[in-house]
Amino acid sequence: MSNAADVELMRALHDEHAAALWSFALRLTSGDRTRAEDVVQETLLRAWRTPKVLDQSTRSARSWLFTVAKRIVIDEWRSPRTARELAMAEPPERAVPDEIDQALDAWLIAEALGRLTPDHRAVLVECFYRGSSTAEAARALDIAEGTVKSRTHYALRALRLSFQELGVER
Repeated sequence: MSNAADVELMRALHDEHAAALWSFALRLTSGDRTRAEDVVQETLLRAWRTPKVLDQSTRSARSWLFTVAKRIVIDEWRSPRTARELAMAEPPERAVPDEIDQALDAWLIAEALGRLTPDHRAVLVECFYRGSSTAEAARALDIAEGTVKSRTHYALRALRLSFQELGVER
């Protein structure tokens, strides 16, 4: 930080995002408060070292912070120390899906869906998770087919916004 204005911007960034970032990090670390605090501290340190973050809009800054926090947890999980702790003698002979990415993706989806209204969430669950057609979803939810289409449209828009607020980049 080169001047008082930068310090004040960093303080504002902390005040605006630290609580949400800590909550996010706590979930990423499976409730480990100490690790979550470390993740938040490292994320804010990286923000301090990246002045362009201070000039971003609130939404962009939060997205950047959440993305950095997620990468810190993934990097930590993939680190050689973690590998030793897991006592993997040899890497698997065939590629296996990255379990941490799957767990983080599942958490992000659940978190984003949880931010939707119950009506929007219900139509997305029915259409996308249960694989129902518009007509089947209308019957299951006891609403008109046009309402299913409309709610799906607006639910997807709201879901996209939720993902952006959680720091998920395209």
